[in-house]
Order: sequence, then structure tokens, then C-alpha cells
Amino acid sequence: MYMDGIGMRPALQSMAKRISDDGYCVLLPDLFYRAGAYQAPEPSALFNDPEVRKAWGAKYVSTVSHANVRRDTGAFLEFLSKQEAVRPSAVGTVGYCMGGGLALAMAGFFPNRILAAASYHGGNLATDAPESPHLQAPRMNPRAQVYVAGADQDPSFPPEMKQRLEQHSSRQGSLIGSKHISARATASPLPTRRRTIRSRRSGTTRRCSSCSVRL
Repeated sequence: MYMDGIGMRPALQSMAKRISDDGYCVLLPDLFYRAGAYQAPEPSALFNDPEVRKAWGAKYVSTVSHANVRRDTGAFLEFLSKQEAVRPSAVGTVGYCMGGGLALAMAGFFPNRILAAASYHGGNLATDAPESPHLQAPRMNPRAQVYVAGADQDPSFPPEMKQRLEQHSSRQGSLIGSKHISARATASPLPTRRRTIRSRRSGTTRRCSSCSVRL
């Protein structure tokens, strides 16, 4: 589970726990570890004060490049492969906001391990930037299940970007399904309806702990 740009805080840990309660082993890494110890800012201050946002982005968000996260993800996958509670065949990635694009990009960098990827409220998913997540679509495993959900009032993922993402993935032979949900862009994850995931092997609910990791 890839975090958003606000950083590690209870809201993300709560999301990880909810996913683990549905039967998954969840790894929630703190991707800002390269910048040192920190306390996540108040979302209202971060998004309403341009100077706070600029300083936060320069010190913390700037460290989360695809190259850095690719190295991190390789270590995460190696760690998960040694856990008895994790099936060795494949894993899934999910991310919110900043993490949404990372979840998609890493599916392209590790196609033999990542067979499911989901982006929620991910922004700038199909741009002209060299690290635009949509450029990894050709590298994704053809069997991968990919889902993209964006708020219909999010300027970082407008309808034309949604169309570009889908058209590019279609031309490359991969399939990325995306949709706009009637909601405004938010700085913190909102509750969603829960459901129980049952094991294909036994038909019983699988339980596993979630963990947040500081490297």
C-alpha cells in the first residue's frame, strides 16, 4: 500500500488495517524515510498555504521518485516473499493520491510479481512527464487487473487525462479501467463500504496483520 503525499499518519494505518481485516497481508511503508524523521502536517495547512506546501514538497515529496520507489519496492517484495502468511505467486498494489500513481508504475516495473494494481484519487496519471505512470502500461503483466478511480472534481485527473490513460493502455495492448466517481478531491481517505474476502483454497475468511514500516 503506497501512501499519499501527506505522509504516515493514523488515517493511512486505519486503511491498512481495514484491508488486512478483509484477509490480506498489508505492507504500508513510509516512503519519506530518506528525508529523516517528521510529523505529518495538518491537511488544511498543507493545501491552503502555498509556502507550507512548497516546503513540504521540496523536502519530502521530492524524495519519492520512481527510481527510489522502484528500489524500495524490490526490497518490499523480497521481504514479503519470506513471510509464511503471504502467497508467493503474486501481490497487489494500491495507492491513494500520490500513491495511486506509484501503485500503477510499480506494476509495470515488477510484472512478474504484481498482478493487481489500484489507484484511488491518483493525480497526473497520464502527462508528458518522463515518470508519468501511464508509460508503464506496456510493461504490466497482461493478466494484471488494474483499476483507477478519480474524483470528478479533481483538477489533477480531469476527463481528458482519463481518456488519455485509457487510450494509451489500449494501444499498448494492456487494459486499464478507469472511472470518475461523483466526489470532490479530498486530502484524507474517506470511509468506503466493507466486504469480506474469502480464501479460494478453503472458502474461509483469511486474517493477517497489517504493518507500517519505517526503513
